[in-house]
Amino acid sequence: MASKQYSDAAAALEGLLFDGMHICAGGFGLCGIPERLIDAIRDAGTKNLTIASNNAGIDGEGLGKLLRTRQVKKMISSYVGENKEFERQYLAGELEVEFCPQGTLAERCRAGGAGIPGFYTKTGVGTAVAEGKEVKNFDGQDYILERGIFADLAIIKGWKADESGNLIFRKTARNFNAPMATAAKICVAEVEEIVPVGSLDPDAIHLPGIYVKRMIVGAPYDKKIEFRTVRPREAA
Repeated sequence: MASKQYSDAAAALEGLLFDGMHICAGGFGLCGIPERLIDAIRDAGTKNLTIASNNAGIDGEGLGKLLRTRQVKKMISSYVGENKEFERQYLAGELEVEFCPQGTLAERCRAGGAGIPGFYTKTGVGTAVAEGKEVKNFDGQDYILERGIFADLAIIKGWKADESGNLIFRKTARNFNAPMATAAKICVAEVEEIVPVGSLDPDAIHLPGIYVKRMIVGAPYDKKIEFRTVRPREAA
């Protein structure tokens, strides 16, 4: 079997990037985001991107880097509260935004990865989320039709993988990475460590290696804190 491991992010993305493509990006805020792959996309200059991600990082970090370089045409997201550049571009009409409830976004990606083109949900009924969408009544309750998401490329961040791509996420960093990994034609993963096949407990695998086509070791990482909250020091 050909090796799935590449020397760096640029090599792992070689031949995969093109203008106008659709990307699913894992992570939540700055937790579990594919930092090295985002940097490589920025450096490649790929533009007019549509990106499905819970949010767009913060100003100058995570997907915020691609917003700053104006490489993103449209975001499909559930939360934008910590990114002022995201807000500015949206209000100025420079960025298309498709707001999607958080659970619905996760399910749209999971459904897309499972080959399900659409599903009905109560979330968003009677709100702006339902505008322009089909409404159907089941057992006296209204539901709206949401489309599954299936992208050209998924970029994700894992904790540990074996050489065949079986992957484990660490705690909260599991957020959105697993469903995003399945919701694209090809998935590229960056991880903190790659170990020999057989080193990982099969019952502990969060993402089977069949979904991971290429991977890199991105470590070491600088563990950034998105919003630091501390108590005031008590007087001596």
